[in-house]
Amino acid sequence: MENREFSLAYQYFAQKGWKPFEFQVNTWNDYLNGKSGLLNAPTGSGKTFALWFPVILEYIQNNPEDWQKPKKNGIQLIWVTPLRALAQDIQKAMQEVCIAIGLPWKVSVRNGDTDNKDRISQKKNPPECLVTTPETLHILLAQKGHHQQFANLKAIVIDEWHELVGNKRGIQVQLAVSYIRQVSSKNFKLWGISATIGNLDEACRILLGKNLPIHIIRAEVDKNILLHTVFPDELEKYPWSGHLGIKLIDKVLPIIENHRSVLLFTNTRAQSEIWYHHIMERRPDWAGLVAIHHGSLDQNVRTWVEEALHSGKLKLVVCTSSLDLGVDFRPVDAVIQIGSPKGVARFVQRAGRSGHQPGLPSEIYFVPTNSLEIVEAAALRDALQTGEIENIHSPTLTYDVLIQFLVTLAVGDGFREDETFRLIKNTHAFQDISPVEFQWVMSFITEGGSSLSGYEEFAKVELAEDKIYKVKDKKTAMRHRLSMGTIVSDPMLKVKFKNGTYLGLIEEYFLSRLRQGDRFFFSGRNLEFIGIKDMNAYVQLSNKKSSNTPSYMGGRISLTSKLSGKIREILEKAVNGIYESEESIFISPLLDLQQKLSIIPDQHTFLIEKNISREGHHIFFFPFEGRMVHEVLGALVAYRISVSYSLTLSIAMNDYGFELLSDQAIPIEELLEEDLFSEVNLEEDILACINESEMSKRKFRDIATISGLIFQGYPGKPMKFRHLQANSGILYGVFEDYDPDNLLLKQAHREVLDMQMERDKVLEAIRKINRQKIVLKKPGQFTPFSFPIMVDRLRAQLSSESLEERIAKMKAHMVDG
Repeated sequence: MENREFSLAYQYFAQKGWKPFEFQVNTWNDYLNGKSGLLNAPTGSGKTFALWFPVILEYIQNNPEDWQKPKKNGIQLIWVTPLRALAQDIQKAMQEVCIAIGLPWKVSVRNGDTDNKDRISQKKNPPECLVTTPETLHILLAQKGHHQQFANLKAIVIDEWHELVGNKRGIQVQLAVSYIRQVSSKNFKLWGISATIGNLDEACRILLGKNLPIHIIRAEVDKNILLHTVFPDELEKYPWSGHLGIKLIDKVLPIIENHRSVLLFTNTRAQSEIWYHHIMERRPDWAGLVAIHHGSLDQNVRTWVEEALHSGKLKLVVCTSSLDLGVDFRPVDAVIQIGSPKGVARFVQRAGRSGHQPGLPSEIYFVPTNSLEIVEAAALRDALQTGEIENIHSPTLTYDVLIQFLVTLAVGDGFREDETFRLIKNTHAFQDISPVEFQWVMSFITEGGSSLSGYEEFAKVELAEDKIYKVKDKKTAMRHRLSMGTIVSDPMLKVKFKNGTYLGLIEEYFLSRLRQGDRFFFSGRNLEFIGIKDMNAYVQLSNKKSSNTPSYMGGRISLTSKLSGKIREILEKAVNGIYESEESIFISPLLDLQQKLSIIPDQHTFLIEKNISREGHHIFFFPFEGRMVHEVLGALVAYRISVSYSLTLSIAMNDYGFELLSDQAIPIEELLEEDLFSEVNLEEDILACINESEMSKRKFRDIATISGLIFQGYPGKPMKFRHLQANSGILYGVFEDYDPDNLLLKQAHREVLDMQMERDKVLEAIRKINRQKIVLKKPGQFTPFSFPIMVDRLRAQLSSESLEERIAKMKAHMVDG
């Protein structure tokens, strides 16, 4: 379709010195031909323009004579982004196009940061394009008369779909899209934008629902990723987690020096504080040019960092996944990754933050935190070359999100039962919901279900005379609007100076361990803890330095099955003396020592190592399935041993294996004879060994919050965490005793197994072990594979100073081969 409207787009690109990519032109054509679909494009390739221009071009096509005349068009496009931080960037880019071509459209942002005056203005005079988040899209549905807002809607675009598809926010999007499709007067077009994932077809099907055909446009844009591994001067053959990273700072500083602007990614917020602290100690002359960015810092601080980075004022930002997503930081010309990202997709996403312009390569430096992570660098290099990436799976039948959605509709204009059941069935998440289950949900929102029917506060929705379900109570409506959303984080406390200056958020469990006068490092400052009052932690600046850094429960990420498979391939080649990359060549002495003392297991071998030390009797198992799976496998094996033998066992694990330690000999030979890894009664044994009931209670707290069973409090007056815990615990007990078929209770049990415990991965790991030849080795000392697992256990028992000394002593007793 080469017409006058297309020429406008080409003119705009020409003014910028660009030429449209083929995928952009294809997207324009397909959109204008009425298609919906999924655009698969790398960061920095112009994906926003691929879907913003056709919306504009369609309007010009339909209004050829007066498209430059201001009109009350209503909302033409809703652009959904997972992060507030992305919204301003997208809005500016879109508005700039309108100004450049003379289109009098307004692009506005609507999210939790939008003030009340702007919200009222948007409702009175809707912008042509609204950039929003999944949560705020649902808040729009809770408004009276929202049908009018969607009356002229032509399209919804879901940006960064790969970030949403695997969680409950993605289910919010599915429900909202299905509902808006039903109430809008025209059949709008639905598009998603996604980075590459392994199951792109499935991601497209989940987005488009049951009624639209799968349609994917792949951007054949060569986004070259240059991976540089930062090698230590000497290979440590007995590696331990976290030991190496900061020791490589002298190799990292010149990388920063030699680039214009750098993002240094760490895997945890604690790690980001530590690296920032050390960099500023070594390079005080960089003060004002270096900043820190993570999810616990004050939003204003984060916004300032993003804007300063965008405008080229910062040389370095030390960050976490808070900067993974697509804000366009064009000045960034290199990325440094501290430690293994544990997944190919995460690594590619972070690499893409540099060279954020079409045609430029993305440059990323991999800094290992222990020697074994160099194997992971080799695995990442191999995955980049073969283009392999992880699948993302979407949750289903999340009744808590459905309950919240139905109450949202009832707070707004209300809903009819039959047509709402149909629109819910059209989503991927609820395509399998039965009429009986839907009736249970309806009973739950109208009378609290069978066990809560005597309490008025749980009967939120009423059936009006016109057969429409509505929330009539104003207090119920207000409380619902305040608590909408599906992100339930661990309890956090605000960190403030005595004068009220806000620094950020730290999880309650870290602060609860501090005494008055204790020091810690946070938000780039040395702080002294004063005390906690009303959910605030008060601090003052300290002249004394501290290495104590807040740690966070969400900090542990586990090796993906895709990356663990690649690691097994590299190890298998090493068994045969094949070293194909600079990383595997460098690590070869460590692997040779492993082979000499024990073996390197190949795809068909399951290695178990047996050792005795002054600590006791050690058994090490090496499935190479990632920390989360090993946590369950370790608990399962320990439980099965305890059934037959009276032994006290402690468990440790990392991404490669797990350890059982006892003060008595563990009869591993007999246990293997008795089929230790049997699939018989597997699920019952897992439930028995992981304290599933306690984990389900914790999971139920989140479900109860999302479904509105418990209220988190009013702005400025949040309910204390212990009250939330107590309330959800009481409800859990009530349902367990009097309502065992409660769908929210069943969901809690299912989420623990499916999401927390990765049930399918555990089952597949057991099956894989049963297909492999089990090899039991007694190396007589710790091996390069067993040593880091054992150190992780010691870390939990000792301070970092005594840990260093302890490890030095242990190494002195070991033969280095």
